[in-house]
Amino acid sequence: MDIKITKSQSLHEKPKDESKLGFGRILTDHMLIMEYKDEKWGPMEIKPYSKLELDPACCSLHYGQLIFEGLKCYRTEKGLQLFRPRDNFQRMNQSADRMVMAQMNIDEVMIGLKKLLEIDQDWVPHSEGTSLYIRPTMIGSEAFLGLHPSSEFIFFIILGPVGAYYSEGFSPIKIMVEDKYVRAVEGGVGYAKTAGNYAASLKSAVEAEKKGFTQVLWLDGKQGKYVEEVGTMNMLFVIEGKVVTAPLKGSILPGITRDSVIKILKKKGVPVEERKLSIDEVIESINNKTLTEAFGTGTAAVISPVGSITYKNITYNINDNKIGNLTKELYDELTGIQWGKIEDSFGWIEKL
Repeated sequence: MDIKITKSQSLHEKPKDESKLGFGRILTDHMLIMEYKDEKWGPMEIKPYSKLELDPACCSLHYGQLIFEGLKCYRTEKGLQLFRPRDNFQRMNQSADRMVMAQMNIDEVMIGLKKLLEIDQDWVPHSEGTSLYIRPTMIGSEAFLGLHPSSEFIFFIILGPVGAYYSEGFSPIKIMVEDKYVRAVEGGVGYAKTAGNYAASLKSAVEAEKKGFTQVLWLDGKQGKYVEEVGTMNMLFVIEGKVVTAPLKGSILPGITRDSVIKILKKKGVPVEERKLSIDEVIESINNKTLTEAFGTGTAAVISPVGSITYKNITYNINDNKIGNLTKELYDELTGIQWGKIEDSFGWIEKL
């Protein structure tokens, strides 16, 4: 497969202090881009990071036809490696189907991604807990103002070195249960990684942040009763020795980290229940101490222990606001696989 490559003539200085990388503010020198027109994808190009040229009537600006993914590249003692990248692109194709967008050839996209990473490999940070974040994105680019699906699309990948997603790092976070707004409902687009899902969560997230919370825990959009997910993570609870998480019914993201954790738990023989879990059951289980741990899972944060849940202005502490043993064990194993310190027995790693 031919890829047009134009390398930047003015490379940016790499961050010297990797403890201050943050998340999403620093971007690398190059990007990958290709366009879909006349029912086919055009040639793939890697070029210096630059702005996109969009018509003011571009449909993604007006009707939200935009999907994206998030995955990471890790620097290990044996070289660079990716964690379940093909699953990310498979999920992107599922999002594309729901949003009436063009499907991608995963094998071809993987070739392009690896070439982009080869060119910008010096941007992959070296410190433990850091990685190179990868953001594939597709937008509807046809210019029109009538409501119908775009027939033209722009696909691009940008990269950036990142540290911990939350300022707390791997420390218990505080979450607020949202009982006023809803984000998604079954039958909607909650399972697609599309821009509107995240826009719908912003108002609540801002209000929660002002009150000192790290994230918002969403309840189901029909009854306002059942726990779903937080803004950037799936949620899991350890109740009576079982790990309980919301089922994939179309209103929450089918998280790849969530799936990885479930597979690790099942291999360890830890019971996992994918079922509806009411917020009342969560609170009751905290009060009677049968709920011993809670944590979120996602590509950006990997695993985040939850120290407290606030519902209707009452705060309930979990495990004395300490990291649970199972949460720590899962974090160590998953990140150990990602950083090449633990053997990958699942076939998740793809080396560059």
